[in-house]
Amino acid sequence: MARMKPRLDSAIHFVRRIEDGVIVVIVLAMILLASSQIVLRNFWDSGVIWIDPLLRVMVLWVGLLGAMAATRNNEHITVDVLSRFLSPRLLRMSRFITGSFAALVCALLAWHGARFVAMEYEAGVVVFAGVPAWCCELIIPFGFAVMALRFALVTLYPAAEAA
Repeated sequence: MARMKPRLDSAIHFVRRIEDGVIVVIVLAMILLASSQIVLRNFWDSGVIWIDPLLRVMVLWVGLLGAMAATRNNEHITVDVLSRFLSPRLLRMSRFITGSFAALVCALLAWHGARFVAMEYEAGVVVFAGVPAWCCELIIPFGFAVMALRFALVTLYPAAEAA
């Protein structure tokens, strides 16, 4: 069992690096695409028609990937006005309740996001340049499922939060 921990740690580190890398690549691509669109519009009175819808899709992806990264490090937005005044026992209970609620909400969003993507697939909606909408929206159920899993793990295993 002790041999599994280094492998698990390296796998978790690998997944984190991939997440961070994808976020960086998407943000850099967004900057390049938006800049090129600005230059094309201001200097040549033209532009590429599919860049604006692609940028909207990329904002969705960066937003959800960023939320996934925040939940993996437990650095998401929290309202903790009362936590400073709670005893350690009540603080643990409060964190369990709020973590469970967050996991449940994210799981519901993942479920309904998957239903939404399935409806978009069936409808055959196209976002831009022949790209189906459901491909661009896959991040919705995936991102919320990952966040639900991370909230559940931190709630069930609070010691793992420090890791």
